Amino acid sequence: MAPSKNDREARERLRRYTARQQVYGVQTKRRFRDNVAAIIAVVLVGALGTGAQIVYSRGGFSPASTAASSPSASASAASAVPSKSIAEDRTWTGSLKLNSNVTLGIELDGAKAPQATSVLVTLIKKNFYEGTHCWRMSNGSGAKFLQCGATKADGTGDDGYQFGPLENVPADSVYKTGVIAMARASTADSQATQFFIVYGPTTLNGTTGGYTVVGKVTSGLSSMEKNITDKGLTPADSANSPTDGAPKVATTITAATIK
Repeated sequence: MAPSKNDREARERLRRYTARQQVYGVQTKRRFRDNVAAIIAVVLVGALGTGAQIVYSRGGFSPASTAASSPSASASAASAVPSKSIAEDRTWTGSLKLNSNVTLGIELDGAKAPQATSVLVTLIKKNFYEGTHCWRMSNGSGAKFLQCGATKADGTGDDGYQFGPLENVPADSVYKTGVIAMARASTADSQATQFFIVYGPTTLNGTTGGYTVVGKVTSGLSSMEKNITDKGLTPADSANSPTDGAPKVATTITAATIK
């Protein structure tokens, strides 16, 4: 017996319903896949941004860093990089006081490192460094330094710009006891406000471009060692970098002068 009109219409409605369900299923899977891809992309972008910020904010002695040449100072934020003419091609003298009980006499070399000297002179004169942190030190056999100039205790925070190029970099990659040099991230024009004070023979990886020697400590280094660096450090990664971390004596710059 031939199917009735009602049976044919019922089968047609079932066919259309099944087809709609299949299309809906495909669209749902596609939306889920697209949403997952979007979430992954956002997470990756966020992670990359955070990583870059951490690398920049922490100055960087990483052997993996690569230096790029920069013909002139360049601003990365609203603040303007101080003109290198401020250094006036001369030696500047002053002091840094750490924790109120360590006073370092300093000299900055405006002839050999005019851009870095101009930046430090400007920052000292506007009292930028007062209250900033010496948040990192190394006490390895071939790397002894105290890194200072971060506005926050975790090593982040600066005055809102980066500058270059590198200046007065030791050809042999040896940074002598007493040297004051600029910290940076991976490129030559990523110097900012942080610097490091060398308190023992230090050799840094020259293949990354090196670090600008901006001056030297003229007095008080033994006091810094006795009251700060000799007390040891807390490693950031005890398994892989036991000689690099935060000084056990929390250290801030309480005063700075220059003339």
